[in-house]
Amino acid sequence: MVADEEPKYLRRQKPVEIKRRKFSRQAWKTYLRLTMWTAVGLAGAGAAYQCGRFLLTSPQMALLHPDQISLEGNHYVTLESVRKVFLRDRGTSVLRIPLAERRRQLETISWVEQAAVRRVLPNRIQVEITERTPIAFLREAGDLSLVDAHGVILERPLEGDFHFPVVTGISREMLLEDRQQRMRQLSKFIQEIGSVRRDAADEVSEVDLSDARDVRATLTALRTNRHQKQARTDRRRSLFISETAISPESIRPWSMSSGRGGRGQGALSRSICVLVAKPL
Repeated sequence: MVADEEPKYLRRQKPVEIKRRKFSRQAWKTYLRLTMWTAVGLAGAGAAYQCGRFLLTSPQMALLHPDQISLEGNHYVTLESVRKVFLRDRGTSVLRIPLAERRRQLETISWVEQAAVRRVLPNRIQVEITERTPIAFLREAGDLSLVDAHGVILERPLEGDFHFPVVTGISREMLLEDRQQRMRQLSKFIQEIGSVRRDAADEVSEVDLSDARDVRATLTALRTNRHQKQARTDRRRSLFISETAISPESIRPWSMSSGRGGRGQGALSRSICVLVAKPL
């Protein structure tokens, strides 16, 4: 064996330790940038919290007085009835008021057909409504109210001058769908007689809607023109128009004594229209 021959297994050498800086110049820049952004974020969050707290709790944003609620588009709906809907919101920020819920509550008022509710910053509520349009009086148990084309029964306002026919045969106990169907029949009937003569609708005095398929109407002050179109509607809602000469002689055969002016009443054959005529 050669003494100078290198051994097969070398002895493990001791690793050399390399000393490094804990914070290099580049690392300091990164840490400083991170610290600055963290401070900015915390400051922004604090400002947002304070701003939100002001908007939600400040008296300057709160609904404190009824005068802060305004109403537009009303003729018969009172401002007081609208303000009652917002009583529970007294002292609450206008940003906390649930507008969709308040709109639904406003539309439960009988005269209100549609409602829109808006916030007017800093502390006001604006309400705009579309009122229902009545088309007839409703006689029910001796009481007289109003009803619109959708069958919604309306309380008669203290102020208001209405000229409508009186409807019977529907009541508050009926389903709204049933009332709506019968009021559609009335609207169709008014249109039909209006196609015969423009002012015929003004002569409709009373309408009986007790039968869901028929309309039974009473007309007054029928003019006695020499040639006039007479409309009648059968149970299938078909309109018949015929040229007739309406005169006192033509009314007299079916007239009934009424005690004044020779008013007559009679029912047309296969018709749901009852005419009451007063010859001139």
